[in-house]
Amino acid sequence: MEERTDILIVDDEKAIVSMLEMMLKKEGFQHVHKAYTGQEAIHILKEHKIEVIILDVMLPDGSGFDFCPKIRELTDAYILFLTAKVSDLDVLTGFATGGDDYVTKPFNPLEVAARIKAYLRRKSTKKETYAFEKSGKYDFGRFILDENAGELKVNGESVPCPTQVYLLLLYLCKHPNRIFSKADLLEAVWGFEHYADENTVSVHIRRIRERIEVKPSKPELLLTVRGLGYKLVKGNAS
Repeated sequence: MEERTDILIVDDEKAIVSMLEMMLKKEGFQHVHKAYTGQEAIHILKEHKIEVIILDVMLPDGSGFDFCPKIRELTDAYILFLTAKVSDLDVLTGFATGGDDYVTKPFNPLEVAARIKAYLRRKSTKKETYAFEKSGKYDFGRFILDENAGELKVNGESVPCPTQVYLLLLYLCKHPNRIFSKADLLEAVWGFEHYADENTVSVHIRRIRERIEVKPSKPELLLTVRGLGYKLVKGNAS
């Protein structure tokens, strides 16, 4: 890879860590860090600039879901959960705590690599776009998304925005008043269809609403169009 990408694997199963490390290095990712507990992961994140985190849900010193908010205090890195749990509630919990994506065990390690590469392509495309944007600001009254600064401001105050939440909001900002189905958004923002669950979109829509709406349960900007999908409308909600 031309640009350095540091990846952190957090899993107490050493066989899985070794397998993922070997696969990632074969795929060109040479800077792989390893942690076998949540606390080890926190220490590494304080010492290194990590771009991608592969985080197991079941850790010896706590749940990956519990550690995720602590990780989010340190970094906006792309977080991919590894989980043996497949219920909708478990998936929603992962997203609600700050995760960006998930794969279920047992998994194909090449699927993990594919998701990481898809994320890095989206990030690279976003960087290339900066060079062509002059203002890069999307003003919706109550909030402004500044693409060049990578910043969301709501009522003038900067609001933290994890990577996938930011990318989804950016895509909607670039296409105001247009209806997108969940499948449309999965393909456009996540870059794949058959691996992802449409709950991914639903949870990230909710996370956007929690940031930009006065009342997330009664949205005025990011609307649900029954039977069709979602659209972000221009407005001056305050």
